[in-house]
This record gives sequence, structure tokens and C-alpha cells, in this order.
Amino acid sequence: MNLDQLNFNVEYLIVILGAIILYLLYYVYTKDAEYSKNIRSVASVVEDLNREFYYLKKKLDQTQSSMKENSQRMSDEEIYQEIERSVYDMVHPLSLAIKQLQNNINIIEHEIQNKILQLESGVKQISIPASIHGNDDEKIISLFKQGISIETISKELHLSKPEVEFVLKINKIK
Repeated sequence: MNLDQLNFNVEYLIVILGAIILYLLYYVYTKDAEYSKNIRSVASVVEDLNREFYYLKKKLDQTQSSMKENSQRMSDEEIYQEIERSVYDMVHPLSLAIKQLQNNINIIEHEIQNKILQLESGVKQISIPASIHGNDDEKIISLFKQGISIETISKELHLSKPEVEFVLKINKIK
């Protein structure tokens, strides 16, 4: 393989990697917007719940004050039952709303996990050559094992620092 073909292959690989990176950035941006929308809807529900808590507390205070007024006419058992009924009426809708929120969160979490798995499998399917410059792998590994810095190796072999780091990571040395 001559130098022109090698340069063309390297440029082609750079273009492909650039396209992949742009696609991943676009994908992350769209998913971030989607998750932000879901988070805003959850925040809206939480605000509604807080508002409902406020009204329920206000209603409880009113019920308590009316019960104090009526306590002379009601027995202790009747008061206890009324309080229990009022509390149940206030808590039951909140309990249902919290369960719905939990279900929504679980669904969103499951979708995120699926998307992460899809991204990971997509990245694994990308075929990256074992080396960008063929025989430079052995030279890079040998020099690195001798304690020579990545910067020195890149200067000596006329490679960029990221290329040297890439070869070391591919070979699980760094």
C-alpha cells in the first residue's frame, strides 16, 4: 500500500469517525430534549401535588376547627372515625398520584436503559482497524513500556497524541 492510499484511508476513517460523532451528538441532543420534556411534566405533577397538599392541609385545619366546635356533641369514637375518614379521603388521591409518578419514572428509566444498550451495541458494531498506522503499534507499545512519555512517542513517530493514546487503549495498556 503506498503513502497516498494510506493517507486516503486515514482521511476516509477520519470522515467516518466525524460522521459517527456528529450522529451521536445529534442523538444525545434529541434524547436530552425528550428527557427534559419528561422531567418538566414530572415537575408539573409535583407542583400539582404540592398545591393539593396545601388545599388538603387547609381543609384538615377547617375540619379540625369544625370538629372542635362540634366536639361537645360528638363522642370520642365518632371524632376518631371522622378524622380517620377525612385523612383517608385526603391521602388516597395522593397515594394514587405517587404510584402513577413511580410508574412514569420506571418507564422513563427503562427507556433510558434501552437507549444506552442500543448505543453500546451500535458502538461495538463499528469496525475500527486494529491500528491506524500498521506497524507503529509495536513501536508505540515498546516505547511506552520503556517508560517514554506519550508526548515523546508521538513526536518521535510523527503521530498525534490521541493516536498514541488510542493504540495504547486498544491494546489495553493504558
